[in-house]
Amino acid sequence: MSETPPKVAVLFTGGTIGMQRGPRGYVPVPGYLGERMGSMATFHLPGAPRLTLPPSDLGGAIHYTIFESERLVDSSNMTRVDWVALAHRIAELHEEYAGFVVVHGTDTMAYTASALSFMLEGLQKPVVVTGSQIPLSRVRNDAVDNLLGALLIAGHFEIPEVVLYFNHKLLRGNRSQKVDAQGLNAFRSGNLPPLAELGLQVEIRWDLVLPPTAPALRVRPITDQHVVALRLFPGITTPMVEQVLGPPLRGAILETYGAGNAPDAQTDLLRVLREASDRGVVLVNTTQCHRGMVRPDYAAGQALAEAGVVPGADMTPEAALTKLQWLLSEPREPEEVRALVTRSLRGELTELSGVVRRSWRA
Repeated sequence: MSETPPKVAVLFTGGTIGMQRGPRGYVPVPGYLGERMGSMATFHLPGAPRLTLPPSDLGGAIHYTIFESERLVDSSNMTRVDWVALAHRIAELHEEYAGFVVVHGTDTMAYTASALSFMLEGLQKPVVVTGSQIPLSRVRNDAVDNLLGALLIAGHFEIPEVVLYFNHKLLRGNRSQKVDAQGLNAFRSGNLPPLAELGLQVEIRWDLVLPPTAPALRVRPITDQHVVALRLFPGITTPMVEQVLGPPLRGAILETYGAGNAPDAQTDLLRVLREASDRGVVLVNTTQCHRGMVRPDYAAGQALAEAGVVPGADMTPEAALTKLQWLLSEPREPEEVRALVTRSLRGELTELSGVVRRSWRA
């Protein structure tokens, strides 16, 4: 074990975890997270420099530094600009720190984790996104466990991915979804097991952990906003869809039924999809189901493929949306984008060809 504690950068963006009650409800308070953590024995080793995590059964002490965003927000107010700023901040600090913890609100956490996974090409160190359902300011909370677990993972394990830690489970960031607005087990990964579980023992699934995608870190920012998510529903009309898919739109995520099905009896709807695809709009088919994938097993799904809609396999809508935004942020022809959508670039989908996963330093 090294005599110098590993350093972890904590990037605090806001969210429930660092909120206190105000006149209109809970709001994030500047400076509060660092002040509170520095005063708690769980997060501060007496006699050590401030913000030094005590040694644990996973390893020695960890020193962490908190970097607050200039604009602390409820995650409902997170935007593409915030994602890009986070990615650049991680790149700036990448050589100095052993790992990163992004403290974030839960409502859009899966979108941010997905976006960061695509923008941070060649990530060499763990970026652990976490938050809580109950503020740290309350006596009974889930914030302590989530923060502590995220810090331990970021400081002690070589997992070169953007991951999401919540309620003792470590999920691949671009495979995660918020599935519960009230319970503490708020996030799940329907199509990929957790990369780790922290119980009596720490179980890391090294066979699932991916190696870096490039030899050095490079930020490829998301700049394109002409992408929309469209959830199909019984009775959706062709004029609705036609209006959504009009210029200047460049891409759309269709959230369809079951294994990727849509109302193929609405031939005018299929015509509108084909016309949009022919204009260069990239259309991606994802399922509304939390588990399972888009497959060409039904005629209702095959009709979408024939209309130019690309199957999104088992990508979450959050991953598909941010991936398509990211792909369209660089000069690519629509056909190239369509081809890349179906490929696993950051472990965000299971390729239909059934490619065997590689172990990371098995």
